Amino acid sequence: MSAVRFVVRLILLINVIYGLLAVFLLIRAFEWPFGRKFTPEITRLVCHLCLKIIGITQQVQGTPMNRMGSVVANHSSWIDIFVLNASQRIFFVSKSEVRNWFGIGILGRVTGTVFIERRMRQSLVQKGIFFERLQKGDKLLFFPEGTSTDGQQVVPFKSTLFAALFEPELKDLLFVQPISVYYKAPKGQDPRFYAWWGDLNMWQHLQSVLSAPGNGSVSVTYHEPIRVSDYANRKELAKKCEDIVSCGYAHSREIA
Repeated sequence: MSAVRFVVRLILLINVIYGLLAVFLLIRAFEWPFGRKFTPEITRLVCHLCLKIIGITQQVQGTPMNRMGSVVANHSSWIDIFVLNASQRIFFVSKSEVRNWFGIGILGRVTGTVFIERRMRQSLVQKGIFFERLQKGDKLLFFPEGTSTDGQQVVPFKSTLFAALFEPELKDLLFVQPISVYYKAPKGQDPRFYAWWGDLNMWQHLQSVLSAPGNGSVSVTYHEPIRVSDYANRKELAKKCEDIVSCGYAHSREIA
C-alpha cells in the first residue's frame, strides 16, 4: 500500500508542478515588463496544492508583512519551500548547488530565486545582488542558520546575509520579519520525520514522506516585523531575529 501511495503522490506532484510551470512561463512572457505582478500567485497555488498532496496541514499564526524588506526563518527541510511560498509572495535566497537539483532547481530559476556562493570572495557580489533586488521591492527570504537541521531546535543564526540590509540607501526603509516553522510528524513517526539534514539522501527522504500514511502538520508563525535601523549592525539584528524565531518555535512545539 505504501508503494502505491508513493507512486500516486509522486505523479500528482510532478503533474501539478510541471503542469502549472507551463502556465507560469506563458504568463511570465506577458507580465515581464510589469515586474512579476501575477506569476507569484501561481507559485503560491502550486505550493498549496503540493502540501495537500504530501499530506501536510498548514496552520498559520500572525500576518505576512506588507512592508519593504526581507523574511528570515529556521530551516529543516526541502518542504520549507512549499510551506513558506504558500502564504506570501516571496523570493528565496538559496545556496548555488540547488540550481542544479532535479525539479527544484528548474523551479528556483524560473520563480526568481537568488542563488548565492558560499565562498567569501563572492560576498561583495552577493551583497550587490541583494541590494538590487531589495531596491526593486522584492521580498527576499533566507535561512540564517546556513543549513537545514533535524527540526528539533533552532541553531545560531549567521549574520552574513543581513549585511545587505544595512546599505545606507536602504536601511532606514527596510524591515525584517522573523518566521518560526515547526513540523509535527504523522502519528507513530519519528519527530524528525519531515526534516532533511546532514547526509540524508534526498530521494530516500522523498520516498519516506510520500509513502507515509496519515497526515502531519506544520505550524508557521509570522512575528512582528523588525525595523532594520533600530539595530547598530548585522550581528545585533541577526541575534534578535534568532531569539524571536527560537521563542516562537519553542511555543509551537509546546502546544503541538
